[in-house]
Amino acid sequence: MKLVTAAEMRELDRRAIEEIGIPSLVLMENAGRSTYQVLRREFPDLTGEVAVLAGRGNNGGDGFVVARYLAQAGEPVTVFLLGRRDQVRGDAKVNLDILAHHGLEVMEVTEESQLNPVVHHLARAGLIVDALLGTGLDKPVQGLMAALIDKVNHLRPPVLAVDIPSGLSADTGKILGAAVEAEVTVTYGWPKIGQILDPGRDYVGRLWRVDLSIPPDLAREAPVELAEARELRRLIPPRPFGSHKGTFGHLFVLAGSEGKTGAAALASLGGLRAGAGLVTLGIAASLNDIMEVKLTEAMTLPLPQVEGARALGLKALEPILAFAEGCTALVLGPGLGTDPETQELVRRLVRQLPHPMVVDADGVNALAGDPASLAAAAGPRLLTPHPGEMARLLGASTPAVQDRRLEVARETAAKYGAIVVLKGAQTLVAAADGRISLNPTGNPALASGGSGDVLTGLIGGFLAQRVSAWDAARLGVYLHGLTADYFAAQYGPRSLVAGDLIELYPEVLGEFTRGSIPLSEEDICWQRVIS
Repeated sequence: MKLVTAAEMRELDRRAIEEIGIPSLVLMENAGRSTYQVLRREFPDLTGEVAVLAGRGNNGGDGFVVARYLAQAGEPVTVFLLGRRDQVRGDAKVNLDILAHHGLEVMEVTEESQLNPVVHHLARAGLIVDALLGTGLDKPVQGLMAALIDKVNHLRPPVLAVDIPSGLSADTGKILGAAVEAEVTVTYGWPKIGQILDPGRDYVGRLWRVDLSIPPDLAREAPVELAEARELRRLIPPRPFGSHKGTFGHLFVLAGSEGKTGAAALASLGGLRAGAGLVTLGIAASLNDIMEVKLTEAMTLPLPQVEGARALGLKALEPILAFAEGCTALVLGPGLGTDPETQELVRRLVRQLPHPMVVDADGVNALAGDPASLAAAAGPRLLTPHPGEMARLLGASTPAVQDRRLEVARETAAKYGAIVVLKGAQTLVAAADGRISLNPTGNPALASGGSGDVLTGLIGGFLAQRVSAWDAARLGVYLHGLTADYFAAQYGPRSLVAGDLIELYPEVLGEFTRGSIPLSEEDICWQRVIS
């Protein structure tokens, strides 16, 4: 599903009006009517008055339409207009005037001295409808508006937000001074990026997307999407009856060093679980015996190591290049360590190997010392950094990365011609051409050492089966998070270890492939869609 910025949504509205010929008043009517329908479904046992908080713009106009439908259904409703009637313009004024014909009371709120009686009224309501500010907000909320929002957030009645909770940035999910904490949000046309990103998602509550009759093709070029099960399911490589292990590729994993053999094992097992026909782990020779015991299904390849250290050394370069000729994809980095010789090996492999390659963890750290290696890569590269690793790669701080996650991922992908998987709450996948996919699955259970190594293996396993880097990344990230969701639904988010992902994955993949994912799409994506 496409996600849009505020500017993109304004352009879609404009095109619907000017190119398709849908009057703007019809779009507002569709928005308000659909919001009323969601309100009825979300709050079927509504008791008490509905209080509609309306601003002077089109968001307030949508709220006026909602109020009209409530009144026509015989529901008690009061509208509080933050501002004066003579400040309302355009389609919003049309719908405000219609309320007058229905005899519906509209109370103007223009001073902070009026807040206390308004708040007392709101406290007795059965539901508050937030139609104060829309998606166009681009500066902090202040004064009377901020004071009212603060009061609303401390009241008992639930809140339904019209299009977006007031005060939330539609583009970034940041709180602009103050923001309404909604239980339900009804958004129009397409979900907004800021409704999906943290912390915005916590203010949105249950998100409904409603159709305004804008043709879907108009949003085809929007570069940001929300990953969806029905599309990703089609990317699972088929298993023809006559296939054999060679059919599904050979993944070469270069990982592990002293004290970090677990990372190598988890990435190797992740590749196998993803369906790679063969997986070989390349490991420092002195660690090979350990991995021979630890790994049963994956093969191992002992390689030359750094003198005096149990980590891959530069002398491993030629054996790796020779062995890789028979492989279809590589994983490079989990637990490799940071010895300078190992880091130089990583950089040379990134530059020289033509195979699709997932570069993770210490692999990303090695590239931080020479990012030009990535720019000169001989084949497709897929980076899977957490925010700290991304910060080191860019020479920035972790907070700076987290503050601009979407932009940082997009810029890095474009600069180096790579697929970037920026891990964290709301893992996102960015392509060099500007496309971004936000992942809806996953939860805090994944905050456990080794879970990222499993993800790297999963993505590598799909690459080995000749899935494109873009699709392998989206598929791996989605299924990795989905497995954690399945675990949390049964056991809670506190006790997951990386090996649980390996054990649960076959069950999750089976349900996912059959189209009956273990949890409902609503539970996983906290998103509902009506037409």
